[in-house]
This record gives sequence, structure tokens and C-alpha cells, in this order.
Amino acid sequence: MRLYLASTSPARLALLRAAGIEPVLINPDVDEARVVTETETARGAALEPRVLVELLARAKAEAAASARLDAPVNGLLLGGDSVFVLDGVIYGKPHTADAARERWERQRGRTGTLYSGHWLIEIADGVPGRSIGAVAVAEVTFADDLDDAELDAYIATGEPLFVAGAFTIDSLGAPFITSIVGDPSTVVGLSLPTLRRLVRTLGHEWPTLWNRPGAL
Repeated sequence: MRLYLASTSPARLALLRAAGIEPVLINPDVDEARVVTETETARGAALEPRVLVELLARAKAEAAASARLDAPVNGLLLGGDSVFVLDGVIYGKPHTADAARERWERQRGRTGTLYSGHWLIEIADGVPGRSIGAVAVAEVTFADDLDDAELDAYIATGEPLFVAGAFTIDSLGAPFITSIVGDPSTVVGLSLPTLRRLVRTLGHEWPTLWNRPGAL
């Protein structure tokens, strides 16, 4: 069984590779802001974090499923999205150094919640079939002794600018996190236990996805 990943996230790719899976990458062409705005307008209310990440995960998966490719998709196609919530405020990628610093000044020494959405589509010869979604949640606590010099150095690397919540647990940001409650891979942006459950719900066995050397 082949897994297709509707994402350009290096962290998600590295996570799957470490789990023995070499996915086929598809860049989902999705205007996330437009999808959210249209949905919130239709609902007449702002989206809750769980709804938001599953909505965008589904939008990415469905966009990738309809993409023009050299060969038809045969296997399982996964879309994902993540947001970080602190004090009831939803944070995606900061994109700028100033935004990243503002967030870290607010979150250091505190605990926030990372929501990771998943949407899995079963596809045969390019034709989408059954699909299923789920959201994984993890609580993240940040070091309370992170000083300004360390924060400046971390932001200068550029890493926190392009990840939800302005932090990572699998790279340079890991030493600034003191605890995680929940599945750690959720914080990377893709919960492996959640994905396994979705795969099995669609009637497939997790080991059939292993296709990297050393996994077999």
C-alpha cells in the first residue's frame, strides 16, 4: 500500500521516513485563508481549533486528489494541518521575526495546546473512494528560563517563522520545551498513532505502508 502525502512540510516527511514510510509527495494548491473565510462566513461564526485543522487537512487532501499527476494515485492520500492555541487564541505560522518574538514572549514558561488535523482518502486508479478524518491534541509546556539572548538566537535561525506556534520539538526548538502531554508526533504536525488508526479503519494494516530500507 502506497502513502501519498499532501504536504510540503519537511518535518512531516522526516517523521514518516523515520517510521519506515517513503511517501509520494503532492503539493496541495490550497488557499487556506480563503477556505477558512468562506467556511466561517457560511457558518456565521469563527471556527474552533478542532474544526479548523480538520477542515484544512481535508481541503489539502482533496486538492491533492484532484491534482494533475504523471501517474494516477493508487493508495492512501493524507492531508494534514496544525495550529497552536494559547489563551484561546489560534496561532498558525508567524512568518516574520517580529511575530515569532511576540508569540514566544507570550508563551515561554506557559502551556499551550497543539491541534493536528488529519484527512485520509482511499484512492484507486485516481478515483477517490472512502475518506476519514481525525484530530490529535497535545499540550506543550515551554521553559520558563528562556532568556532574550537564546530567543534572539533561535529566531535568527529562521526555524520558528514557518511552523505552527513558532516552535519545533524535533529540531532547534526542542531544548526550550520542558514537557508534552499527548503523542509527541502530534506536535511535529502528524500524529503517527492517529494515522495508524485511520489506516486500520479503512481496512488496511499499518505494516503494508513500510517501504523504506530497514523497515522490512
